[in-house]
Amino acid sequence: MKQNKFDVQSIEQMAIKMRKHAIKMAYSAGNNGAHLGPGLSIVELMATLYGAVMKFDVKNPMDADRDRFILSKGHGTLGYYTALAEVGYFSQEELYTFEENEGFLPGQPVMNVEKGIECSSGSLGLGLSFGIGIALAGKKQNKLFKTYVLMGDGECNEGTVWEAAMSATHFKLDNLVAIIDYNKMQSDGSSFEILDMGSFVNKWQSFGWKVIEVDGHDIQAILDAFQIIHSQQPLVIIAHTVKGKGISFMEHNIEWHHGQLTTTLYEQAMKELGGESNG
Repeated sequence: MKQNKFDVQSIEQMAIKMRKHAIKMAYSAGNNGAHLGPGLSIVELMATLYGAVMKFDVKNPMDADRDRFILSKGHGTLGYYTALAEVGYFSQEELYTFEENEGFLPGQPVMNVEKGIECSSGSLGLGLSFGIGIALAGKKQNKLFKTYVLMGDGECNEGTVWEAAMSATHFKLDNLVAIIDYNKMQSDGSSFEILDMGSFVNKWQSFGWKVIEVDGHDIQAILDAFQIIHSQQPLVIIAHTVKGKGISFMEHNIEWHHGQLTTTLYEQAMKELGGESNG
């Protein structure tokens, strides 16, 4: 079992590379389009998880003691696949098969544990329940692995999330960590306008979770959050993020929840990231 241990600067560099790959993947997808906004908002979270926090061995992906990660907001695949490629679950060449017919990297993840993909997702609201099942099984088997579940704030409109939240505290799952990508936007607009859920902090605390808020793009803050002790209760990290983070014309822009890059926009995005558009 291996655990990656990089310094903050290394994780930041990993995040930069992930963003460049994500833009290239979306451009290569052409008319299929891609969920750029929700993929870019989770890049630092994913880089920190896979670059420093989680225990896994890409040479032994079925290791029973590995930490598990569940991408409940399945449309965040650009931030997910790029992290898996960066740590070696598959090659850069395979990464660029994104959304190809018969490929293993569709627009929403399909379970493929050998490639690091623990769960098929896309139907929102189900990932936390799936993660609770894994965490509970780990407890019953006296395993020490942790289960991490990343959800969107819009996804938390789903009632299944709160049924699962109650179960997690009932079973005292201190081997479970939920992360909310709190970018305050969803496919149809502002999360507050579509369904104002009040204070996420108060809500999760009322369900018995240990709660911490962080800047979801601050690597050190994210690292510190994952070190929080939460004995006898699950932990939820509410990560304040920016939809489309890193690309000026995508940030806070609902049009880039799912969009298609023209050549001009692709070149502008790569220029902003300091990368070559033909690389």
